[in-house]
Amino acid sequence: MKVYCYERCTTCKKALKWLDTNGIKYELKDIKGDNPDLKTLKAAYKKSGQPLKKFFNTSGQLYRSMELTKKLPDMPEDEQLKLLASDGMLVKRPLVIADDFVLLGFKENEWQEKLK
Repeated sequence: MKVYCYERCTTCKKALKWLDTNGIKYELKDIKGDNPDLKTLKAAYKKSGQPLKKFFNTSGQLYRSMELTKKLPDMPEDEQLKLLASDGMLVKRPLVIADDFVLLGFKENEWQEKLK
């Protein structure tokens, strides 16, 4: 299981603490320096069953500065995926990619259900 996080993100810190406290093994990936590539994101998107817009970090500075709220509704999915792969700071975090599921963000009850 890979967990993409940003070291200065408080939500990521909470998620990692939860994983450690619950003895769950994971491979930590730096979402900024080692962001998920296009192939990884496409597979995660399909596996997640979530709308693609849920993969975007809508509260991030980069998202806002690029005015993606206005642009995404008219942008084809392939372009959105390429955009996500271009910069990890656009990706919702933490992003957990396991063999049979994907988690976006940290919702303890959701994590409890999938990981325990």
